Amino acid sequence: MSTGEPRHLDPYLGVRVYRRGMRVGELARRTGTTVRALRYYESAGLVVPRRLQNGYREYEPIAERMVAQIRELTALGLTVEETRPFVESLADGNDQADVCAAALATYRSAIKGLQERIGHLTAQREALDARLDAAASRVVKHNDAGVSDPADLVGTRLPHVHFYGTDGTPVDIGALGKGRSVIFVYPLTGRPGVDLPNGLLEIPGARGSTEQASWFRDHHTELLKAGAARVFGLSAQSTGYQRELVFRLRLPYPLIPDPRLTLAETVGLPTFAAGDMTLYRRLTLIVSDDVVEHVFHPIAEPASHALEVMRWLTRRKERR
Repeated sequence: MSTGEPRHLDPYLGVRVYRRGMRVGELARRTGTTVRALRYYESAGLVVPRRLQNGYREYEPIAERMVAQIRELTALGLTVEETRPFVESLADGNDQADVCAAALATYRSAIKGLQERIGHLTAQREALDARLDAAASRVVKHNDAGVSDPADLVGTRLPHVHFYGTDGTPVDIGALGKGRSVIFVYPLTGRPGVDLPNGLLEIPGARGSTEQASWFRDHHTELLKAGAARVFGLSAQSTGYQRELVFRLRLPYPLIPDPRLTLAETVGLPTFAAGDMTLYRRLTLIVSDDVVEHVFHPIAEPASHALEVMRWLTRRKERR
């Protein structure tokens, strides 16, 4: 037992016993932090150890809670300095570290700062979305083209074409992973306050994309149970349009933006012109081990198409 360790009176035994403290390494292990971070907290005057007669630093047991409090609050966006009233409250023996005027003021200040940052970030995102939408509309238009019959794609191995989904994850069309992938390709979805391209409503099969996406959302769990390993939606719309749709409809699957119509060039997916835009024709690919296993085309009822896909998956599953 180290000399110079303070004693305290045990209320149950009625005798003086040594109180065991912690060295810096043990405190770091207990709190999942680093010695360097603990030295920083010490230099800031937040978690200060006592000095023993032999020169070693030793932390009181309360230091573990103080460090945990600092880490919890900094994870919420507070600076180390802003955690001071909470840490000092613990040091004073208050079990509820945030029950004090200074703590409430810190919460309010941090929330105000977050709101300001959210406002700036939202404005930046909207500006970038507008630029992206404008750039996508200037992409060189394709003629109505593609394979003569999309069913001819069955048995085709998909090439390695790289995209980023609306959730930010990379998607390689030629390496989607094991199991069956469902990729429903659609012309475009509407966006509040934005007019649809001229002539789109007169084109058979061009309407119903939003309802189709919603049905794939509503039956997503059932599709997975029926044998789908993953579901994607894909269109020639920009990332900004598709992210808005995912957020508005709360889609549980990512959408893939292909404003350059890359799959029309590499795979031969059919397209059509609508006003000054070129869009994909509606179809759904079932891809198994990177090979097209089935193609749904034409799709007469986009809104309920998810049920058609689910029935097909179920039949394939039952044949095993």
